[in-house]
Amino acid sequence: MDVSLATSSGRADRSNEDFVGAVPGAVVLLDGAGIPGAESLCSHGVAWYTHRLGGALLGQLSRGDGRELAAILATAIGDIAAEHRDTCDIADPSSPQATVAMVRAHRDRVDWLLLADSFLLFDQVDGGPLVITDEREMTARRECSAPLAGIAQETPEYDRVRASCATALRARRNQPGGYWIAKDDPRAAQEAVTGSRSLADLNGVALLSNGASRIVSPYGRTDWPGVLDLLQTSGPAGVIARVRQAEAQTTGGADTHSPDDATVAHCTHLRR
Repeated sequence: MDVSLATSSGRADRSNEDFVGAVPGAVVLLDGAGIPGAESLCSHGVAWYTHRLGGALLGQLSRGDGRELAAILATAIGDIAAEHRDTCDIADPSSPQATVAMVRAHRDRVDWLLLADSFLLFDQVDGGPLVITDEREMTARRECSAPLAGIAQETPEYDRVRASCATALRARRNQPGGYWIAKDDPRAAQEAVTGSRSLADLNGVALLSNGASRIVSPYGRTDWPGVLDLLQTSGPAGVIARVRQAEAQTTGGADTHSPDDATVAHCTHLRR
């Protein structure tokens, strides 16, 4: 399996809270969640968490023992939680956390795992691209934001209700009926979206953080088949460059979004 990687911080004055890495036959991508105020809960920070967790995952995947990806993730979450449980308030809903995407070529198949809203883009031999993400956080976000409907923005009432919605969303984190993310509880790994595909069915697979997926939505600079084309011609760095271009062109417009860390991994020659 050949792997190309690229990552970019959304802001020059802030650490990149994404992580991406590979070992023979496997790739890991994490998108760290930078929750405001988390510094008072954990002295290490989100970037530290994603890099420690990502490194732990790669270390276990390098063994090549074929263990289930959810079991590997559970072990890694528990190990990193133990590293700072005594010094940090890791049980607080706003303590450092991360989405997880893993892909492993093992024997005649590709195993994959998603926890929270990163994306997998499978380049299928037949049938066009297949996009997989964990939609539970977006569903919870829509439901928790419903009270904002009809309230004028930039008003005290809007700010009050928005704060209440944010609290409600945090309360759904790693809870039944809510959504799941890598944080302090290894049991979250058992709630990950997982699957396997035959190597013979795939030309390749790409992993994208939420920030990189913006090239499709909300920016609409291309579609998912177009992302595969861009990966073939310009690689992961080309995808991220298009995201940054879109951010610059929409600054001040209705669809403006704060620049986000963006990370892409592209795996080809899976049967090699």
